Amino acid sequence: MRELLTMWRDTRMVMLVAVVAAVYAALLIPFKLFTILPGLTSIRPANVLPVFFGIAFGPAAAWGSAIGNLIGDVFGGTFGPGSIGGFVGNFFFGLVGYKLWGNLGPLSSGEEPDFRNQRLRQLIEYVAVAVAAAAACAAIIAWVVDALELVPFSVLGPIILTNNAVSAVVLGPPLFYLAYPRVKEMGLLYPDVLRTEDLPSRANSAGALAMLVVPLVWIGIAVLVLGGAPGSTAQIGLGAVGFLVTAVAAYVAGENFSAIVREA
Repeated sequence: MRELLTMWRDTRMVMLVAVVAAVYAALLIPFKLFTILPGLTSIRPANVLPVFFGIAFGPAAAWGSAIGNLIGDVFGGTFGPGSIGGFVGNFFFGLVGYKLWGNLGPLSSGEEPDFRNQRLRQLIEYVAVAVAAAAACAAIIAWVVDALELVPFSVLGPIILTNNAVSAVVLGPPLFYLAYPRVKEMGLLYPDVLRTEDLPSRANSAGALAMLVVPLVWIGIAVLVLGGAPGSTAQIGLGAVGFLVTAVAAYVAGENFSAIVREA
């Protein structure tokens, strides 16, 4: 995942980080008024953006989503210890998209996400990517907040997962249909911006599928099996394992979206 570091030497990628952060924060802040858990989460239609930006802008979206969420917390009045989890969780929210699109084996359409060809297969792939991104974000945030003994994982995890997934799944396809071709025309897709040597040299569907499955299993065990009050050793231990496996899977997965773009 060296592209997450080497991208900072490219001016256009840095600009994309700023754009993602600004747009994400601008859409998050107004909806802070529609609170689900005070000080922790609210209704967030902006949650479609990390998935869209993640597929289009790659590593820039991971950093931009993390920074944008932090800005939203600061200016939206929800900044606190849980913002640590928000930063890391939203980093993965933006990371998952470009790691998974075109890299999910039989679930992949082999197409760019413009929803013009093989629409059903693209929709299936998109839902898988969106749910995976939502789950990774939810699991990480709920784990950190639980470890800080603020809110139990079993309460916060399902709320964030549902909030993230519904926004991304419902709003994503029309957003891609309308915006993706324009982003491509402007030459802003990350495969067109990053140097070839900065892109992962291979794609691994097993790693990508692990990124899809592990966060969902993590949430399932944490909610249905462990439950309990926040701060339990079992929840903290499960979270440490889940986070480590997800991070390793992200490294192993590489990415295949750049190959799809080149072949288009």
